[in-house]
Amino acid sequence: MAIQRSDDYQNLLGAVKERIRSAQYAALKVVNKELITLYWEIGQMIVARQEVAGWGRAVVEQLSLDLRAEFPGISGFSATNLWRMRAFYQGYDGKLPPMVGEIGWTHNYVILEKCKDSLEREFYLRMTCKFGWTKNVLIHQIENKTYEKTLTSQTNFDGALSEEIRNQAKLAVKDEYTFDFLELADEHSERQLEQAILGKVEPFLREMGGMFTFVGSQYRLEISGEEYFIDLLLYHRTLKCLIAVELKIGKFLPEYVGKMQFYLAALDDLVRLPEENPAIGIILCKSKDRTIVEYALRQSNKPIGVATYQIMSTVPPELEGQLPEPEQVAKLMEDIS
Repeated sequence: MAIQRSDDYQNLLGAVKERIRSAQYAALKVVNKELITLYWEIGQMIVARQEVAGWGRAVVEQLSLDLRAEFPGISGFSATNLWRMRAFYQGYDGKLPPMVGEIGWTHNYVILEKCKDSLEREFYLRMTCKFGWTKNVLIHQIENKTYEKTLTSQTNFDGALSEEIRNQAKLAVKDEYTFDFLELADEHSERQLEQAILGKVEPFLREMGGMFTFVGSQYRLEISGEEYFIDLLLYHRTLKCLIAVELKIGKFLPEYVGKMQFYLAALDDLVRLPEENPAIGIILCKSKDRTIVEYALRQSNKPIGVATYQIMSTVPPELEGQLPEPEQVAKLMEDIS
């Protein structure tokens, strides 16, 4: 007998579908965790036998041939992958971090091969778990030095945000953004920069670093009969707050902070919903003097970050050697979960 597709039935069907998807996802997570543990243990056995028996490289090649012959329907036992399993075990000093089982094997070996510092690896492990980065996005983030650019960002969040979201906000703002996907000449106007970003919104949001959604450009605010326009308005899903972005094609000037404070005050009063956190501002400039930024932000009571952008991928020389102490990095990353 055919069931009439009433609203009640559609609700039932939707609930069952969601439960099935949830169960499938949970099962995949378990399978992935078991696979990562298997690869870890294979790496451990290879290292142990090589140390005891003094075997060289040939044993890995032979092991690969025998395993593929024994398990012809199972991929993953190439010599290259066995070497990765060995490096995987050695790379974490024989201690399997809990988070490695939360992401895929390809993500794990990308982090292992491209990140040599243990805190840097932990950062990318946590960020991949949190934001669900694909392999290509993860590689992009590593190659563009997101770790360094996040930990050296200039904000006034310590004094302008509540303790509950302070560290999360710090992790949402980088010191420098790389817009190598924009087709812009070295000399360009602010309008050209904005139009180029609007033409590539998806890679722009990806470079901004995760849980951003696009709200609008030239976002209009009307105050006392006057019109004001914010270059870009975003929303951060984790922080649950609006993000106002101002684009500047020259060097940072202190007066930019006053204008951003005005925008943030207006957003909080006129646009922000009751359950949302206070709006945050990001001033994007072509260049900045870190000391001038520090003075400009010191007395601001609105949460603002000042960052630079590059059209080509570069690492600012002034950032070299400026990472926080390991204890500070570890404390900051406690909020990536």
